[in-house]
Amino acid sequence: MNNQKSLVIVTAKAHDILISTLQQKGFEVLYQPQITYDELADMVHDAHGLIVTTRIKIDKTIIDKANRLKWIGRLGSGMELIDTAYAELKNSICLRTPEGNRNAVAEHALGMLLSLMNNIGKSSAQIKEGKWFRDENRGTEISGKTIGIIGFGNTGGAFAKLLSSFDVTLLAYDKYKDGFGGKFIREADIEQICRYADIISFHVPLTEETQYMADDIFFNKLKNKPLIINTARGKIIKSGALLNALKSNKISGAALDVLENEKITTLSEIQKEEMDYLLAQDNVLITPHIAGYSHEAFYKMGEVLTEKLQALKLT
Repeated sequence: MNNQKSLVIVTAKAHDILISTLQQKGFEVLYQPQITYDELADMVHDAHGLIVTTRIKIDKTIIDKANRLKWIGRLGSGMELIDTAYAELKNSICLRTPEGNRNAVAEHALGMLLSLMNNIGKSSAQIKEGKWFRDENRGTEISGKTIGIIGFGNTGGAFAKLLSSFDVTLLAYDKYKDGFGGKFIREADIEQICRYADIISFHVPLTEETQYMADDIFFNKLKNKPLIINTARGKIIKSGALLNALKSNKISGAALDVLENEKITTLSEIQKEEMDYLLAQDNVLITPHIAGYSHEAFYKMGEVLTEKLQALKLT
C-alpha cells in the first residue's frame, strides 16, 4: 500500500479484532455501527472498502457514489441487501463470511429443535406459574426421525454434522450442489423431503428463487406433520401459509429465528395478528435473529473476513 491510508467504513457492529487488524494493515477505519443510509451516501465517495451486515442496503446509488471502492465485506452469509452484480461490474469484489457463523447457526437450530421436542420452554414457563405438569410435557426424541435439510451450504452442512451424532436419517437438498451424500446424508429432492421428513430445516439464501418457497403449495405436500425450523431468512416462509399449516395441523410446530418483518414496532395489522397467533402457540418458538450471533461467531466473522482480504491481496 502507498503512504496514503485507504478508508474502510464499518457500518455495523464488528469485533475489535477486525478493526485492529485493518488498522495494522494501514487502513483508516471509520467505525460507524449506527450509520444511516443517507449518512453513508454522503461519505462513501472516499471509501476503499465497506463492511456491512443486514442494516443498510448497498444499492446502485451507494456503489455509484463510491468511486474508489475496491471491496465490500459482509459479516455473515446473506448477500440480498448488496447489489453484487452491479458492484462487480464496477470492479468491486464482494466477500462474505459464512464460515464464521455457520456453527453458531447450526447449534441454535439444534437447540430450538430440542427445546420444542422436549417442551423445555413450555414447561419452564408453566413452573414459573406454579404448575408441575409431567405427563403433559413428555418429550419426543430426535433419535429415529427423518430430518430434511433444504440448502446444503455452510449452515446446512454444519447442521448435518451436529445431527450426525444422533440416530437419524438425513435427507438434504441443494439445487446448486450434488455429490455431497455420504454415510449419513442422502441427497434428496424437495418432493422426497416433503414426503418423508419428520423435521424440515431451511438453510438457503434469500433470492428471487427462494422467496416464499415455503408457501401453501409446499405445506400441502407435507405427509408426516413435520416440525419446521427456519434460521435462514424470514421471507423464505410465507407467514400466512405457515399459520394455515399450524391451524390445519399439517405441521407439528415451528422454530423461527427469523421473520418476514423483524422490525416488530412497524408490523402491519395483519402481521400483528399473525405474531399474536404465533406467540400464543405452545408448539412455536421464536428468537430474535440471533442464531448466527454467538460471541464466538462475532469474533470469527471478523477473522474470516481479514483472512479473505489478505488472500486476495486486498490489504
